Amino acid sequence: MLHFDKKNVGPLNSVKVLDLSRLVAGNMLSLQLGDFGCDVIKLEPRSGDPLRAWIESGIASFWKVYCRNKRSVAINFRSSQAKEIILRLAKTADVLIESFRPGKLEEMGIGPKILHLQNPNLVIVRISGFGQTGPYRDRPGFGTLVEAMSGFASRNGFEDRPPLLPPLALADMITGLQGAYATMVALREVELKQVEGQIIDLSLLEPIISTLGPEALSYQLTNKVKKRMGNRSNTSAPRDIYRTKDNKFVALSASIQVMAERVFKAIGKPGMIKDPRFKTNSDRVKNCAVVNDIVSSWVLEKKQKEVLKIFIAAGITVSAIYDIKALLEDKHTQEREVFVDMEDDDLGVAEHHNISPRMSKTPGTFRRPAPMLGEHTDEVLSESGFKIQEILELREQGII
Repeated sequence: MLHFDKKNVGPLNSVKVLDLSRLVAGNMLSLQLGDFGCDVIKLEPRSGDPLRAWIESGIASFWKVYCRNKRSVAINFRSSQAKEIILRLAKTADVLIESFRPGKLEEMGIGPKILHLQNPNLVIVRISGFGQTGPYRDRPGFGTLVEAMSGFASRNGFEDRPPLLPPLALADMITGLQGAYATMVALREVELKQVEGQIIDLSLLEPIISTLGPEALSYQLTNKVKKRMGNRSNTSAPRDIYRTKDNKFVALSASIQVMAERVFKAIGKPGMIKDPRFKTNSDRVKNCAVVNDIVSSWVLEKKQKEVLKIFIAAGITVSAIYDIKALLEDKHTQEREVFVDMEDDDLGVAEHHNISPRMSKTPGTFRRPAPMLGEHTDEVLSESGFKIQEILELREQGII
């Protein structure tokens, strides 16, 4: 079991991040920064970040995992004093993350212009559903909406069934990862003194669009909207999920010529290599249904372990379909410690995904567990110049 160690600082330990965001995207962003040493201060309403309310078996599992390596300050955002508190905290911060509706910071009197007057080098990350500009800027922007609007749902699922949304916060996760990268670019610019702090306009919509490939160019070239393909692919064949004799599944992807040829040899059909219907990738895509029928018939005659043994020995890109139980029990994920047992006050031990990516010289660190609501309020305010009496008065007034 691993233990949190506050002294085990990461490579970004000099960077202070003030995270005003809510739910997934902002917390995913600040998790990446926190795992590599940033001092991430979660500035929450006194009711807490709504992520705390995502409960499983009585435990706020999302909060535990995505808010490790952070400190919590709880304030009444509706109070007149909230503006002063945020400004004083932001004065010494390097990054501020927010996910209010566009224009809300300005209404609170702490928009980017005011923040940059007192801290010109501050990097301000503004997360919203559709961006800070455009006709949809004021629309509520949950990930589900942009997963639908981005084209992802229309491409996901089977042709004879309705579009399929992901069962997790995919758009938010992608946004958080892209936001962490953008934040580091902006901090690098400040470090090189090429520019002062800047505003990162980070929508949920555009990052997921950027991961879908050349959809727009494909439409331009063909004037056709791609159909849903289930587990198949518009660009290569064979590529699908196949059922085995013991009612299990394997995933196969032959996205390059040599891989397809290996598959045909492995299933005892070497003649397919020179068959005009299957000779090139384009030929195979045109005749995808025929290719799949041949491969699936072969797979269905064998148990999963036998299919994997034959294909892996032939150098074919194949995998069993894992659920989380199988993933945790896999010898590869165990040896590489993809998941780690962390000390936990509620559970004794809690399973976390390990820090990613892996750095040879400056690895990320586990420094502190996800904080209790407002756990570090006095500590952080004191560090930001608030006197003991000021803190006591704010607490008596119900501001913190």
